[in-house]
Amino acid sequence: MAERHIGRSLLRREDRRLLTGRGQFIADLELPRMLHAAFVRSPVAHARIRSVDLSAAAAVPGVALALSGDELVKLLPPLPDTQLSLPNKWTSHVEHEFHNPQQPGLAHDKVRHVGEAVAVIVAESRYAAEDATGLVSLDLDPLPAVVSAEAALAPDAPLVHDHLRTNLFGRFSIAKGDVGPAMAAAPHRLQRRFYHHRYAAMPIECRGVAALYDARTDAITIWSSTQVVHWVRREVAAILGMPEARVRCLALDVGGGFGVKGHVYPEDLVIPFLARRLGRPVRWIEDRHEHLQSAAHSRDQLHEVEVGFDNDGRILALRDNFILDCGAWNPIGGGVPYNTAAHMTGPYRIDNLAVSAHTAATNKVPNTAYRGAGRPEAVFVMERIVDLVAGQLGFEPAEVRRRNMIGAEEMPYRAGILYRDGEPIVYDGGDYPAALRQALEAIGGVEAFRQRQREAREGGRHLGLGIGCYVEGTGVGPFEGATVRIEPSGKVYVSSGACSQGQGMETIFAQVVADAWRVAPEDVVIALADTAAITAGSGTFASRSTVTLSAAIHHASERLREKAFAIAGNLLECAPADLELRDGGVGVVGVPGDTVSLSRLAHAARPGWDHGRPPGVDAGLKETHYWEPPTVTWSYAVHAAIVEVDPEIGRVTIDKYAVAHDCGVVVNPLLGEGLIAGGTTQGIGGALLEELPYDSEGQLLAGSLAEYLVPTASDVPDMAMAHQHTPSPLNPLGVKGVGEGGAVAPPAAIANAICDALSPFGVEFNATPVKPEQIVTAVRAARK
Repeated sequence: MAERHIGRSLLRREDRRLLTGRGQFIADLELPRMLHAAFVRSPVAHARIRSVDLSAAAAVPGVALALSGDELVKLLPPLPDTQLSLPNKWTSHVEHEFHNPQQPGLAHDKVRHVGEAVAVIVAESRYAAEDATGLVSLDLDPLPAVVSAEAALAPDAPLVHDHLRTNLFGRFSIAKGDVGPAMAAAPHRLQRRFYHHRYAAMPIECRGVAALYDARTDAITIWSSTQVVHWVRREVAAILGMPEARVRCLALDVGGGFGVKGHVYPEDLVIPFLARRLGRPVRWIEDRHEHLQSAAHSRDQLHEVEVGFDNDGRILALRDNFILDCGAWNPIGGGVPYNTAAHMTGPYRIDNLAVSAHTAATNKVPNTAYRGAGRPEAVFVMERIVDLVAGQLGFEPAEVRRRNMIGAEEMPYRAGILYRDGEPIVYDGGDYPAALRQALEAIGGVEAFRQRQREAREGGRHLGLGIGCYVEGTGVGPFEGATVRIEPSGKVYVSSGACSQGQGMETIFAQVVADAWRVAPEDVVIALADTAAITAGSGTFASRSTVTLSAAIHHASERLREKAFAIAGNLLECAPADLELRDGGVGVVGVPGDTVSLSRLAHAARPGWDHGRPPGVDAGLKETHYWEPPTVTWSYAVHAAIVEVDPEIGRVTIDKYAVAHDCGVVVNPLLGEGLIAGGTTQGIGGALLEELPYDSEGQLLAGSLAEYLVPTASDVPDMAMAHQHTPSPLNPLGVKGVGEGGAVAPPAAIANAICDALSPFGVEFNATPVKPEQIVTAVRAARK
């Protein structure tokens, strides 16, 4: 197997089962005597719970259990106050304050958002359970709802959590340089208010949990459509008072995650509890309406920004004070807002920076991570600022970017602030100006576009060019593990806590293992998302799996090769130093015939009589390694969009779209481009379509996909892609993350393009999504 597999565009091996209907999702799982759960959810945003009458529901034929929050709180402790902790080296250096409440399995004192669960019904069928929920009588004492982050932090705001005596979930500040004097000395300054709206991941498969309790072994098995099986196991074991060794969590095929399934929800704990209490398997499947009003939302940040710059458009100082609307609970603490702060300066050289963040509790669905997780908000702010600076000085926006960009000769570049792993941010390599040039060339060049734009305006048409640049920390810790085992069949088996939700991980890691062992990808068995397959794991989120798991596979394989070579040397009667991996086995260098297959090595490594191990070598061919990355790798990209805007009806049509990116060594270019295209599509939805608005009473105004508009094929343009490949020095394969980046830049690039198209009217769009009615209103106002 001399051919290398890393870098090849192999088709996804998962697709055979998925496209032929042989995949298995939570809703496909059938267990003997399985019961079905349905949750009773609050119809109001904020109210004290006087009583929950379950008597009528409990009397429905087929109902096995009806349980209220008031009853459950006596039996089951709440979730921990935060699931994503920040390391000591961050907390000891960043000025901060956090107040995180513990969320109960079911609300019992008061409800805090529309869709919060207050009771659960378990029945013989899903239909019986859902019918019974309609018979539950709720006596709620309404309270004023707070639906604005700014209003939530006002002194007289209604309290979402009374015991906290504040709606402030957390705050922190970071700085470098000296913003005050630099801002005061800047020849030019501008201030703006930016809002990145609330929307969500909307995976094709909603959430689901099933659990089976085995009374004989006092063990429980959980199936969850989660990105973090080991987190689920840890929290279930803790909350049920069970050893982790007796709790198994696994994810089957998962139809998309994008961050919304990246933490532990109350339902992940309640369903296993019910299965143990009832002694029968229990399954819950979330429908789309339920998903919209109870699965985590994201974004929803308001920024107050001031920038100082010189006559050449170089940014001298940047000050940003922002608020994140966290909703009613805060499952992952300060992770998302700190991502925003850490990514604020992007690819630009900004020596004086001050960022202050506040996270507010409101009566909305909790706000956590969605593809990009705080980065799209930072990029929207920074990229709109660059365009505004260019506009104030009368410069070409691309030129202002070039003047501020960190050059390739400056790499590695120290940014002067900490990442959320507590390590100083150091951009580990790349050529940002080259990416800008590539993206602009891919849409035909700036000069050619400006000529086209002028001609279009003469004909009454409005074309605009927008750019969005970003850098992204990827491959964050704390760790990921891999177990590598040589099977008696000669197959190489690899297991990990990473969880695939459609990224093609079985294919990608088969390529990595194939190169590590000089075998065909077909001879690699990949087992993911099962706590029984490996002791510990972090999970899949934050563009981390390829970076962290490939490194874990590399180091486990290195150690296992030493053992394999020792056994092969014993069989071939030669020194291990004279051996090499080749053709699915181990052979003597320069002697083609002297080769021992991996299958024979596995048999020789077995315990017992007549084995083939040399003295001092333990039985078995298996190694586990937990890779703890020193810090993150830094991917980057430039997105360029040409749009046409019809100011009479507000329609925005994307004419051309280009992406120039760098994610280091690309394991599978076909899948890498697919991830970028999919992420960009989600970013386009965030720029123009998707929105989760609330009214003044805290009622969600998008309760189905009729109101929540996701992009369709007609909304997505052809995408030109240009590639750079700057290997990262921070991991053995030189890879960087690519899973989130596509979604980060489109809102900024498209908003900039719309503003450029309508520049004759002098309008600005500093909030997302940019909707047709906003365009029409702004243009009409400008014409008056």
